[in-house]
Amino acid sequence: MSTKRGFTTNILHADRLGKPEHGSLHKPIHTSVTYGHEDVQDLVDIFQNKKSGYAYSRQGNPTVTALEQKVTQMEKGVSSIAFSTGMAAISATVMALIKGTDHIVASSFLFGNSRSIFQTFIDMGISIDFVDATDVENVRTAIKDNTRMVFVETIANPATQIADLKNIGDLCAEKGILYMVDNTMTSPYLFNPINVKASLVINSLTKYIGGHGNALGGAVTNTGLFDWANYPNIFPGFKTTVKPDALGMTQIRKKGLRDAGGTLSPEAAHTISVGAETLALRLDRACSNALALAKFFNDHPKVKKVFYPGIESHPQHALAGELFARYGGLMSIELDESIDCLAFLNKLKLVVKSSNLGDTRTLAIPVAQTIFFELGAERRAEMGIPESMIRLSVGIEDQEDLLEDFKTALER
Repeated sequence: MSTKRGFTTNILHADRLGKPEHGSLHKPIHTSVTYGHEDVQDLVDIFQNKKSGYAYSRQGNPTVTALEQKVTQMEKGVSSIAFSTGMAAISATVMALIKGTDHIVASSFLFGNSRSIFQTFIDMGISIDFVDATDVENVRTAIKDNTRMVFVETIANPATQIADLKNIGDLCAEKGILYMVDNTMTSPYLFNPINVKASLVINSLTKYIGGHGNALGGAVTNTGLFDWANYPNIFPGFKTTVKPDALGMTQIRKKGLRDAGGTLSPEAAHTISVGAETLALRLDRACSNALALAKFFNDHPKVKKVFYPGIESHPQHALAGELFARYGGLMSIELDESIDCLAFLNKLKLVVKSSNLGDTRTLAIPVAQTIFFELGAERRAEMGIPESMIRLSVGIEDQEDLLEDFKTALER
């Protein structure tokens, strides 16, 4: 579909214009694990990367392909690979492209599970330096001769630091380093990392893209900006059968998805694909609610600090305005020391106490006691995570109802 049409229009009609079976408006759910071929040469050619097609659903399925094409369209990239979760997308991509002799520079503000898998990579022998990615100079200083990848998030979870995305992109392009950007907290509706020269884009499809808390999924998108032909870690066998610009994604699909097995089910792919149709509508509402809540908290005497890019006191407020269409639905608050954050959460009647993000419902969780508990107090302090921090994923409820729920809980 023409990219001149609007974001929602393109997503809404993507399946239909691909002419799915029997005039269906959505790509049907294909549950077959394996695929037969009348001519065995077709099967051989698929295995040898000489033609596209399906052989075994661990590495490809028509329903999943339709979702991958939709994600690619949203990210303005050239191809995508879907996984069972966002964490599967991250871990499989790194495992497929990085060797034990390589070095990675990563944001020191990575989400807890991302930080955890990177620590596992360190235990396996990969060298990783964590730096404050809000300043490109920290990344520049950390780069070594064997640096193969820089990995950052758009908006950090939960303290909402924003990476120096454009300048890091320029630096990686200058040095020929893979630049991987996790776009989960902004989504393709608010931001496209291709605009800051990202090589690969990660999205947890579970979050805003799926949007309803009813299916797990993840994806990596190739922006087409990286020179895969000169990347030293490409498996030699692929170079004889795969076009140069497809080498990276072929290796991720074969060595990451196929070998590690983090396959997205067709049922989940269909659920996420349908959910994606309302991404813009949901995020517009969530962003409006989040900004209203941030202003309310910012003026409340029992809230010590608000972590949200939409308020002027945020260190990267101006940068967020330049980069993103809106400020997002993620925020955190630090309560006054006189308030027990767990007792406060139990006073909320409308807001759900939950660990997910990007749901239609507003979700709240105490950070130090749950999702960042394993890191320990010292590491949490280094990341700017106070013990009384509460993370909010703001949903699409009526704004006045949300404000009333938090107001009442704070009064109690």
